[in-house]
Amino acid sequence: MNVTPIAPPPASPIRRLRGRLRPRTRPRFRGLSFNRMLPNILTMLGLCAGLTAMRMALEGRFGMAAAALVLAGAIDGLDGRLARLLKATSRFGAEFDSLSDFLCFGVAPAFIMYLWSLQRVGAYGFVPCLIFAVCMALRLARFNAALDTEPDELHAYVYNFFTGVPAPAGAGVVLFPLFLGLEAKSLGWTQLLAITQFPLFPALFLIGTALLLVSTLPVWSFKNFKIPAEYVLPTLLGVGLYAALLVADPWAALAAGGLIYLAMLPFSRRSFHRLRREAEEPED
Repeated sequence: MNVTPIAPPPASPIRRLRGRLRPRTRPRFRGLSFNRMLPNILTMLGLCAGLTAMRMALEGRFGMAAAALVLAGAIDGLDGRLARLLKATSRFGAEFDSLSDFLCFGVAPAFIMYLWSLQRVGAYGFVPCLIFAVCMALRLARFNAALDTEPDELHAYVYNFFTGVPAPAGAGVVLFPLFLGLEAKSLGWTQLLAITQFPLFPALFLIGTALLLVSTLPVWSFKNFKIPAEYVLPTLLGVGLYAALLVADPWAALAAGGLIYLAMLPFSRRSFHRLRREAEEPED
């Protein structure tokens, strides 16, 4: 005898709706999110820009080499701030950033200046480049060691200053002869171009900047820098004018930026000592 199976009753519309609205479980993958990887990706791009600058210098394209180092400096100013904004700071990121800084701002500028001018005097021209690269490594090692120190609440003003000139600024100062030489070349000033390529001129900048890197000179970090209200408008106007000059004549703007930074160092030192005196004065 054949028995016809009884079909189950059709599901009600409410039950079918619940089945559609039931959230689907997504497979979970182990690893880092893209937000936590983004600062390290920027650091890697800055490292690639520094390596590209060395290649451009080997090919004699010093304008492209300078532009690549400027790009590396801009990236270096973004990756750390982006990591703090995304709460993606890590020990790996800090070490990777230091290694990238050593190549982009320690090795590459010295390499470029050697090819720009110092190779004319042979082995003697390599000495200033070696001094600068070694001092840059010491400066970065001192900075990394300072990260492990406990914060001193009694001297909070100290964290508004760097100890010695920071790496990107040091590279910018060292490249001043190159910026000035590229500007002289674009204007056809052959005498000024010859001066910037005279080996003694870049050597003085390399050795002088190397001493500033490892010095104990307090330098504004501009992280928590506060501008008085009466200087806000002039500061904005000055930044706007500098940006316009950077677009119209980049080499002149970069060379002027190096001189402006050197001129700020005495004021930074005076500001540090004033804040220290105020912090050490006994309260009434």
